[in-house]
Amino acid sequence: MEGEGGPVRRALLVANPKARRGPEGVVAAEAALGDAGLAVTVDPITSSKKIAAAIERAAGRVDLIVIGGGDGTISAALPALLEARRPLGILPLGTANNTARTLGIPSDLSEAAAVIARGTTRRIDVGCVNGAFFLTTASLGLSVRITDELSDASKRRWGPFAYALAAARTLARARPFVAEIAHEGGTRRLRAIQIVVGNGRHYGAGLTVAEGAALDDARLDCYAIEAVPWWRLLALLPALRSGRQGRKEPVEAIRARRIVITTPIPHRIDADGEIVGTTPATFTVLPEALEVFVPGNP
Repeated sequence: MEGEGGPVRRALLVANPKARRGPEGVVAAEAALGDAGLAVTVDPITSSKKIAAAIERAAGRVDLIVIGGGDGTISAALPALLEARRPLGILPLGTANNTARTLGIPSDLSEAAAVIARGTTRRIDVGCVNGAFFLTTASLGLSVRITDELSDASKRRWGPFAYALAAARTLARARPFVAEIAHEGGTRRLRAIQIVVGNGRHYGAGLTVAEGAALDDARLDCYAIEAVPWWRLLALLPALRSGRQGRKEPVEAIRARRIVITTPIPHRIDADGEIVGTTPATFTVLPEALEVFVPGNP
């Protein structure tokens, strides 16, 4: 297909109609990409479980793949995206959109489509825990209880505030657990209520994994909050938002390429908002594994 400026790039848009912006967001996403000069094929998936199959069906016939959804939708697509080896465009239709935020992708769909049309790309890292891929964080403890509390309906109704509401409901029920964290720098055994392993910079409702965390540093940033009263957790909130929690006394911070977490009793692991397994868990990073469209000049 030829356009005035040469071949028109063919884009597969895989959109999640259950994302916060809903079906109207999918229609707007298709229109924004078309207005940006792309030839768009749309596959409106009905669940995140079908996203990989949608990409596999069309990958050989398109030049790029666009995901319309939030962090969970992108995470579900990762196995197929890594296999397809096509650049990824992100249209943030979800609730928190932390991957888009980390990469500087605008929340406005027309502006995000223009980022894709300009064609500037950047290679970013992908995290892996026990064979499951993630872009933002994988965690255990309090965050898993928060995931249990969240629903699609609450995220659509309250947006990012849904995370805060779920956290408030679960905070009083937080229970400490014993964990051993091993990495190339040593081993630490502690009683924690939350352990987060981040590949990206932002996660949850405006939280930051670490001050220097980046999506292309070939490192994982881990922090563990040791067992403290709930009111001390509230006092940690400003540091959690800025990524400075590693400076605080009840927090253990680690930066490594490979992290192994074991617990006497298996604990569930949340990766990009989905439960993906239990401990023991091995976390690794795949450097520059994914090409993504980002703001900038081609």
